[in-house]
Amino acid sequence: TSCFITMPFTVNPLPASITGTAVVCVNATTTLSDATTGGLWSSSSPAIATIGSASGVVTGIAGGNTIVTYTLPTGCIATRIVTVNPLPTIYAVTGGGGFCTGGAGVVVGLSGSNTGINYQLYNGSTPTGTPVAGTGASLSFGLITVAGTYTVKATNAVTGCFVNMSGTATVYGIPLPIQYTVTGGGSYCAGGSGFAVGLASSQPGVSYQLFNGATLMGAPLLGTGAPISFGTQTLAGTYTVVATNTSGCVSGMLGSVNIIVNPLPTVFTVTGGGAYCSGG
Repeated sequence: TSCFITMPFTVNPLPASITGTAVVCVNATTTLSDATTGGLWSSSSPAIATIGSASGVVTGIAGGNTIVTYTLPTGCIATRIVTVNPLPTIYAVTGGGGFCTGGAGVVVGLSGSNTGINYQLYNGSTPTGTPVAGTGASLSFGLITVAGTYTVKATNAVTGCFVNMSGTATVYGIPLPIQYTVTGGGSYCAGGSGFAVGLASSQPGVSYQLFNGATLMGAPLLGTGAPISFGTQTLAGTYTVVATNTSGCVSGMLGSVNIIVNPLPTVFTVTGGGAYCSGG
């Protein structure tokens, strides 16, 4: 019949493609954008990643994938998959403690590790040594001799995601006993009373042991904060003193003294004598 009717039909354009880095670590952010203005952002899985509805800032919440949608007022959308990479597993920093000044130090380590993860030791904000690759077991960063508070940062070698390990290890040096001068000694005749051996001063709480060569002479003496005496010594030899504090740190005292025992003249028999006439 040639009868007809018409109706207008509107086709709205899609937004431009979403741009920006679509990979993010847990607890980190990345910003997405769209050249078409006026839209709002949303995430299909907020438990994996959230996104600011107006800003396009994505925050990683948990490892996995989510679909980010940019929606125009017309209802037209653009989508993009965002991947959230997990952080390395957190293990506890171990070790630390005190060591005697000049000693070998103390070990700092990690209670566990994962393969594919690199672990960097820090003293404060300063890296110590090179990163140690995870093994799936506990790690050791070796003997540490620099005082400080140590932490460990773990970094995934592939994704670059990083996290600080739990806790810290404190390393500190323990002073050695103060060195004082050994006093006394001398030379005496065999059978005499000998000579006193002592120390010019001492520290309270420090133990002082007298040696004749490698032989211990008597029991240790506790320091008093003043000079001390080990009493009269009658054995010939070279006398030294070793001090040990309550932390077990050892220090040799300064110098040594000698006691020399001089032999008496050889005893011979007196001969002669007798009677003689007056005037003889």
